[in-house]
Amino acid sequence: MKVKKIPQRMCLGCQEMKPKKELIRIVKNKEGEIKIDLTGKAPGRGAYICRNIDCFEKCVKAKRFEKTFETKISDDLYERLKEALSDADK
Repeated sequence: MKVKKIPQRMCLGCQEMKPKKELIRIVKNKEGEIKIDLTGKAPGRGAYICRNIDCFEKCVKAKRFEKTFETKISDDLYERLKEALSDADK
């Protein structure tokens, strides 16, 4: 029997490769809107982060979201992402 390959993605915060299902996807769509994609199937440029607030804090401090999505991200959006991340963690 063939062993099923588990997709791996890198967390922007801790820079570790982890199974895709353990991470939360943040996506930027064609309109430039950035939001959390819990399904992992929304169209657009995706970035992955652990379900850990510490990883999110590292991303904000190092401006990794801005580098990944090539756009300026407002503090308001960071607050909404942090709120949604803490809700998704529960």
